[in-house]
Amino acid sequence: METADLLKKVRKIEIKTRGLSQNIFAGQYHSAFKGRGMAFSEVREYQFGDDVRDIDWNVTARFHRPFVKVFEEERELTVMLLIDCSGSLDFGTRHEMKREMATEIAATLAFSAIQNNDKIGVIFFSDHIEKYIPPKKGRRHILYIIREMLDFHPESRRTDLAEATATLTRVMKRRCTSFLISDFYDRKDFSPQLQIANRKHDVVAIQVYDPIDRQLPDVGMVKVTDAETGHEMIIDTSSRRVRQAHNKYWMDREERLRKTFARSKVDWISVATDQDYIKSLMLLFKQRS
Repeated sequence: METADLLKKVRKIEIKTRGLSQNIFAGQYHSAFKGRGMAFSEVREYQFGDDVRDIDWNVTARFHRPFVKVFEEERELTVMLLIDCSGSLDFGTRHEMKREMATEIAATLAFSAIQNNDKIGVIFFSDHIEKYIPPKKGRRHILYIIREMLDFHPESRRTDLAEATATLTRVMKRRCTSFLISDFYDRKDFSPQLQIANRKHDVVAIQVYDPIDRQLPDVGMVKVTDAETGHEMIIDTSSRRVRQAHNKYWMDREERLRKTFARSKVDWISVATDQDYIKSLMLLFKQRS
């Protein structure tokens, strides 16, 4: 992509997603993902003006003079975006490609995070880790991330979700909130690695899909290519049996995903490229608040 076109796209996404994070998601991200209130820090002797409700009666009884508990606001979050950059996201039949929607969702989450002074990092993955961007704060850092999402060219076109979640567990020593953004086209079972990651961190899954992933249209004979393997075949979409088999594959895959996330205690949403991802994110935030 030419530099001028890239900068124009980055700016367009910034204007849209920053506006969403400031106006529509104001406060909801904070309550859904922020640390829970105030954390106990220490005790000290009572001073004039201290709230009597903060008196630590056990310590006061031990030393025969009043002591109060001191609280401090919990530290800002570290947010990690695990972004699928495999070949299957380079597909779209409606408003935009799956990759473009994934980029907008990631940017919206990133701008929501920096409003709360959170750090943002990224793991780009295919069937291996393509790139790791360590967590940092600030608008410049987010614009760099958006630029990478728009113009990143992975070495591989395949997917390995187990490797992505296992890497999160390895590289992030402290607890973080992580958004796993993918279409989840991976035949391998990644639930053991996901369960381990979610025990250490707070993992949220966001599935992006195209309506044709779910239901084939009746348009006759079509040549299709697997975006990850390159395998080509011709299918007859006018055949009801073919369309039903495709839909059944989708439904079975969604059920396996649902069970995987349920076993791992991972919250998740699913968004089609012809749907409003804002409503889905709002629902996610509301469920977690």
